[in-house]
Amino acid sequence: MPEQIHPAERLLNLVIALVHTPGRMTKEQIRRTVAGYGDAPSDDSFERMFERDKDTLRDLGIPVVTVTAAGHGDDVGYRIDQDAYALPPLELTSAELGALSLAAEFWQDRSVRADTSRALTKLRAVGAGAGSSDLAAGLAPRVRPGGDAFLPLLDAVGGRQRVTFTYRAASTGEVRERLVEPWRLVARRGGWFLVGFDVDREGTRSFRLSRIEGKVRAVGEPGAFAPPTPEQRAAAQRSWDPEQERTAVLALRAERAEALRARGEPTDLPADASPVLRDAVADRDLVRVPYRATWELAEEVAGYGDAVLVADPPALRDAVLGLLRVAAGLDGAGQDEAGEEHHG
Repeated sequence: MPEQIHPAERLLNLVIALVHTPGRMTKEQIRRTVAGYGDAPSDDSFERMFERDKDTLRDLGIPVVTVTAAGHGDDVGYRIDQDAYALPPLELTSAELGALSLAAEFWQDRSVRADTSRALTKLRAVGAGAGSSDLAAGLAPRVRPGGDAFLPLLDAVGGRQRVTFTYRAASTGEVRERLVEPWRLVARRGGWFLVGFDVDREGTRSFRLSRIEGKVRAVGEPGAFAPPTPEQRAAAQRSWDPEQERTAVLALRAERAEALRARGEPTDLPADASPVLRDAVADRDLVRVPYRATWELAEEVAGYGDAVLVADPPALRDAVLGLLRVAAGLDGAGQDEAGEEHHG
């Protein structure tokens, strides 16, 4: 006996049939030709099934109209009004297409890069022209791809399934296996992070995806742990948005580091600044930039190379110098704040 068609599939079959009918379809034609309605064991059962499906489609906003044959009031058929059902022509302004292009730049992992590229190609065909995304030039978010760890972790977060992976801590260089209950994936300036509960260490932790070595493996069944409690969510939120906001004074080369310049406000050196510091920043623009996590701003500043100097605070300057030494191969050890975050 053939397997019965799912009601959702039957609805889709009905939509396809009523959209493509050249004129109208009677109930008899629907029962005979649309997959799913032949399962009705009796005329009354078919009537209930069809009327229920017709009402469902109309509730969903699909305009199923009744068509009566000329001169035969009892000869009733149905079709979908394509003028009311069709979407209007898509018209995008330069600003709108630029914003979509900017969003697509954010999703450059292999898992979604092809889909976003195809979508943008189609949107540009109906947009304001080939150069319509120029408004977003220079504003693309600099977030490194999450790599092979991204999709397995995304699935694990959605399914509340524990994961295990090998992680290299930046502060100590220690490489060890971690068992984690994943709560969320967070994109912060420069990279992706997993926030969750470290089972072995019994505390909230965050892990930079670029420091995961090898494959991420799911452990146990989906739904194995409860969503984080309000207290745990608050702890995780504080790990990214601490209550105390601080301010850094950065010296920027002219027409460089526009993202930092946009977030900051012009400022001057304090009166007691050393002569050495004054000489170092004499030809630069000084801005005050708010920040919360030292390691986060240090990674962003280090990415600009000599375009940005840290005038204050010293702890931020030391963190940036440490990252630059690691990049240059002068120092094999990372900075404490640039590695795994501890929020237990």
